[in-house]
Amino acid sequence: MNGLKGMHHVTAITSSAEKNYEFFTYVLGMRLVKKTVNQDDIQTYHLFFADDKGSPGTDMTFFDFPGIPKGSHGTNEIYKTSFRVPSDEALEYWEKRFNRLGVKHTEIREQFGKKTLSFVDFDDQNYQLISDEHNQGVEAGAPWQDGPIPLEYAITGLGPLFVRIQDFKYFKQVMEKVLMFQEIDKDGSMHLFEVGEGGNGAQVIVEENKVLPMAQQGYGTVHHAAFRIDDEKTLHEWDAHYRRFGFQTSGYVDRFFFKSLYARVAPQILFELATDGPGFMGDEPYETLGEKLSLPPFLEDKRDQIEDMVRHIDTVRSTKNIEKEYE
Repeated sequence: MNGLKGMHHVTAITSSAEKNYEFFTYVLGMRLVKKTVNQDDIQTYHLFFADDKGSPGTDMTFFDFPGIPKGSHGTNEIYKTSFRVPSDEALEYWEKRFNRLGVKHTEIREQFGKKTLSFVDFDDQNYQLISDEHNQGVEAGAPWQDGPIPLEYAITGLGPLFVRIQDFKYFKQVMEKVLMFQEIDKDGSMHLFEVGEGGNGAQVIVEENKVLPMAQQGYGTVHHAAFRIDDEKTLHEWDAHYRRFGFQTSGYVDRFFFKSLYARVAPQILFELATDGPGFMGDEPYETLGEKLSLPPFLEDKRDQIEDMVRHIDTVRSTKNIEKEYE
């Protein structure tokens, strides 16, 4: 059975698909590569932001469930998502940019030998930028060529995922025996795990935390995180592997853009395994990715109904000249 290859995507919940689109497009300079709906709740938008071509390992995706309350951060939570940038110098660019645009952030810090910069969005969703300057391992994606961020500073994919957990002893066994990560470093209550080729694109940082109250899911929190696997055959092997350890799974799920398998591996921690392909380029040309409402074939006959339920969001960028912002 082939192992996990690193991060595939992280899916979070937003209070506003419109504000989310503006923030990720014009503040963070990530490319909207797919505007679709939650396949299990078709009145809910599902937006996918990624690198220039929607490469696996670069996607941050969002649901905007109507009427959902704000979540609260705590323990037993996927609590922070990282984005990779090319260098330490890039972090200095982002620090100035966040100051100019009024984005709340920390100072630049060092974590497990890498420079980082943490920040939050309008929902208090937790993120950090991490420098690839001293990184080896899973290759980064390609920055959005036509976005507002100079290419030498732009986001190129997902970095380490942060998980807070109450029962670390149990979760360490899940990470090592079930998911086949290795713990490669430790700093106080923070434990660094790595899989596959390793590096920023294949790491999970686990914080043991018995003090905070249980996290409550809602907008401003992460819904689930996904790791890359090769193909559908590997997915079925992982399904059997999970079941041997006594985990219940979703079984095989066809998400059209990739094939998936879900399992709740700890209280409130939902992990997905997702295939690298077929990807986001099959139903839209490169030039206009994410500009129209994209539906998988099994929802296409409900297009009129869905378009009546979800309000229109203008995501056309191909006709705009988005200038690079050097400060």
